[in-house]
Amino acid sequence: MIPLAGRSPRTILLLLATAAIGLTLAGWAIGEIMRLQPCPLCIFQRLLFLAIALLALIGALLPAATRVSSILLAVVAAGGVTTAAYQSWLQYLPQEGMECGFGEPTLIERIVDWFGALWPQMFLATGFCSSKDWILLGLSMANWSGLCFIGFLAAAAVMLRPRSD
Repeated sequence: MIPLAGRSPRTILLLLATAAIGLTLAGWAIGEIMRLQPCPLCIFQRLLFLAIALLALIGALLPAATRVSSILLAVVAAGGVTTAAYQSWLQYLPQEGMECGFGEPTLIERIVDWFGALWPQMFLATGFCSSKDWILLGLSMANWSGLCFIGFLAAAAVMLRPRSD
């Protein structure tokens, strides 16, 4: 792991943007190669990773916006942790929760549908949120996604802590 504490805010934000774009592309590539059917929550997490990348790039390119960008990045990362935790719960206890994609579309499903219409190869949701089609070291993609969002949240916390110069 790359220690963030000694790095400049711009460097940290550029690393976060690169990581978020890399995770988005890796998730898409794994899905394509293994012919996985992403669900609305999977696609929403993909969108959150892209939002993190955008916020990190804004903060890196506009030094005056670094603090606001880091705060928004933390909020988006917290939303990602929540989304991934909910999907993990659906995967491990599917009978306990309401499956996404059934009934009246939620706000998340509407957002995902809109992006799916714009760029179906990247954002079309066709799977079920309770499916665990991809497992690595005993963890589903939703579990790994949650861990990555926790990492982004921790990095945002490093960015927001008071500097002792």
